[in-house]
Amino acid sequence: MNVTVDVICEHPSLNAPDSDSIASWCTAALTHQTASESLHEQQRSGQPFVISVRIVDRDEAAQLNHQYRQKDYATNILSFPADIPGIVAAQLDEYPLGDLVVCADIVIEEAQAQGKSTIDHWAHLIVHGVLHLCGMDHQNDEEAGLMEQLEIRILEGFNIANPYYDRSNIPA
Repeated sequence: MNVTVDVICEHPSLNAPDSDSIASWCTAALTHQTASESLHEQQRSGQPFVISVRIVDRDEAAQLNHQYRQKDYATNILSFPADIPGIVAAQLDEYPLGDLVVCADIVIEEAQAQGKSTIDHWAHLIVHGVLHLCGMDHQNDEEAGLMEQLEIRILEGFNIANPYYDRSNIPA
């Protein structure tokens, strides 16, 4: 699968993973994604996919969450699917799936609170965000279960444990 991942991090102090790791997680999520027939059409056409991943601080995450979701707090990841009509996408050199915005501060805090390695939590959130770009959601228990199982399967390919297992009570 041909995927271009543009990683933008204007704050090197945010301790984000390297671009190659982020790209590998995005590619794995796309490779395993089966919910969207339009993605399979694009894959068959040979048109490469493109995803933008922007790493932000808490202030920018809060501002974007307020602007686009009317929530007054920073969140770990926001997904903005491109939703480009097929006839338009067919005219482009690359098929834009959308943008992910990840708050590095929240990722680190959540990983520590949940007893996970920070890099594993990054991987989980990137995979989760890409699945949203592909049209998956978790608005009800059935959707959530399907999405969680797919995330677990994708992360296993990186030797990452089930991210939904509670590790917060395990002594370090």
